[in-house]
Amino acid sequence: MMHLVLLLALASGAPAAAQTASAADPDQRSGLSAAPPSATTQVTLVSDAGAIVLAIETEKAPATASNFLKYVDGRRLDGTSFYRTVKVQAEPRYGFIQFGTQNDPKRTLPPIPHEPTSKTGLSHVDGAISMAMAAPGSARGDFFIIVGNTPAMDAEGVNPGYAVFGRVIRGMDVVHKIMDMPTSATKGEGIMKGQMLEPTVPVKAARRTPASAEGPAS
Repeated sequence: MMHLVLLLALASGAPAAAQTASAADPDQRSGLSAAPPSATTQVTLVSDAGAIVLAIETEKAPATASNFLKYVDGRRLDGTSFYRTVKVQAEPRYGFIQFGTQNDPKRTLPPIPHEPTSKTGLSHVDGAISMAMAAPGSARGDFFIIVGNTPAMDAEGVNPGYAVFGRVIRGMDVVHKIMDMPTSATKGEGIMKGQMLEPTVPVKAARRTPASAEGPAS
């Protein structure tokens, strides 16, 4: 199950979380001009814990980004919640928080093809948003936001990894706040037992927002 792979990836990704951005940017070190930024669409999630602003990679991950924007534009995420947190008590800290439709048939769209990081060039860096799934091709309406660099979640060799399609550009303090909230000792099945937030954190709205805006339009 990919849920188990995700947990193992977190355990194996700790050393990479300490790498610096400058060490991975040879163009910057050599004085070459950086490539122009890819096209993105800004989306703001307004939760009871605060707002999280996302840059959705419509150019680099078009299929996965399009799926997320269908949930946003159809207001299918309004009234959902952040319901899961995985946190590893290590320094630097890392983990993720998860939200979405939880297979609610009134909200959930059909599954989408897997768009691996080996194709998009994206990675599970601090603040990345990615697709939750049980297996490639099963991702639908649940998403997770990464805390700490976790490249073990990327596609490599026979490992399909998970599909990154954007990143947090404002509101990582809210992500950390949700990650640290209490969990139930009994809710959840299998490896998810003990990872379910109690109470959950409602998502009031998810909207496309202009690049200069702090919150969503009504």
